[in-house]
Amino acid sequence: MKVLLVGNGAREHAIAEKVAANAELCAVMSKRNPAIMKLAKESWLCDIEDADAVAAAIRGRTFDLGFASPDATLAAGVSDALEKTGMAIASPSKAAARIEWDKSFMRSLLAKHHIRGSPRYEVVQNGADALRVIKDYGLVAVKPLGLTGGKGVRVSGDHFTRIEDKMAYAQSLIDKDGSVLIEEKLVGEEFTLQAFCDGSRMSAMPPVQDHKRAFEGDRGPNTGGMGSYSTGGILPFMETRDLEAGKEILQGVVTAMKREGTPFRGVLYGQFMATADGLKVIEFNARFGDPEAMNVLALLEGSLPDVLLSMAEGKLRAPRFSIDSTVVKYIVPDGYPEKPVKDAELSVDAEAARRLGASIYYASVYEKDGRIYTSASRAVGVLGRAKKVEDAEKAAERACGCVKGPVWHRSDIGTAGLIAERIAHMRSLRDKR
Repeated sequence: MKVLLVGNGAREHAIAEKVAANAELCAVMSKRNPAIMKLAKESWLCDIEDADAVAAAIRGRTFDLGFASPDATLAAGVSDALEKTGMAIASPSKAAARIEWDKSFMRSLLAKHHIRGSPRYEVVQNGADALRVIKDYGLVAVKPLGLTGGKGVRVSGDHFTRIEDKMAYAQSLIDKDGSVLIEEKLVGEEFTLQAFCDGSRMSAMPPVQDHKRAFEGDRGPNTGGMGSYSTGGILPFMETRDLEAGKEILQGVVTAMKREGTPFRGVLYGQFMATADGLKVIEFNARFGDPEAMNVLALLEGSLPDVLLSMAEGKLRAPRFSIDSTVVKYIVPDGYPEKPVKDAELSVDAEAARRLGASIYYASVYEKDGRIYTSASRAVGVLGRAKKVEDAEKAAERACGCVKGPVWHRSDIGTAGLIAERIAHMRSLRDKR
């Protein structure tokens, strides 16, 4: 099978690795990811957020299967452009990816099709309505309707203490986008549940918990994700009913999208909050998570290209996953996320990391004259895998030392102390029910 992958981050490196193990990989990238370049038989460079540019880059070539990955790439309609060339497509169309790039559409879809899990919310277009909702809800989450790379949401307690601050941010989004989504603040523990979807059915992957805050102890600004962990089954703070509710909601979305005439074929990512009042929906993404893709793909058994093709053909073959634990830690440039050091050379010893029981995934880096340099975002994902989460964490932490340069990482991700805090937090919320 000849598979075309569009994308060039650590998430795409993980996808590329699994594809190349069972098929011929080709890739379209906006920047040269050194690892994907080595895995791919052919590759092209262009603006992957421009559907016409991607189509032009591969003109004259034929592929059996196409998979477009990043959020902005899907929102630009790249899957649609690939499909026009005649290949089977395992990533969602622009219309189906709207579940991610339009939060108002997402909330309306859940309401229309009676899918549970939404908090109270309103989409408002002026300051007067924003003030009314903020006063009514008290504790709120203020969200842009479009894509923000995981960095646009601001929440009472974390980012706001005064009504004036909430209003200032809401008004800035109204001025910029014409509207803003205001939701009641959810209290609980977040987790990600991703699923392969064929337009009618879905098959869930192991749940993962991401850590978006920049600094240890979950302090600092939101990022695209500083790291994540999985335990094969449910996460330590979860109940079985949380997982079952997540699966039910994901299947409900797939069914609703089909009824709307925009069937969802691809990876559907549900960001959920386990609360004292049951499972709540934070958002959906129309692709693998980053870093969560590294966690789940490390555990995938069998051929990823076969699973993707079954999705594209509407005949999903549910894969199996190992019950091992995984921990991902993102290595980022000094100064990240506010003023990241750019164009700094990195020394990466992937072979040494493998000897330590870990894998290296290149993210926002580039290669020049055989050397690796940072750009303005997360640089390298380091994944540890073991039977127990504490051993996976130790492997990842040791392997972070295999990446040298002006970089840093959160060393607390996946540790027993941080996980114990999650368990205690959920226990305290459930005890109040």
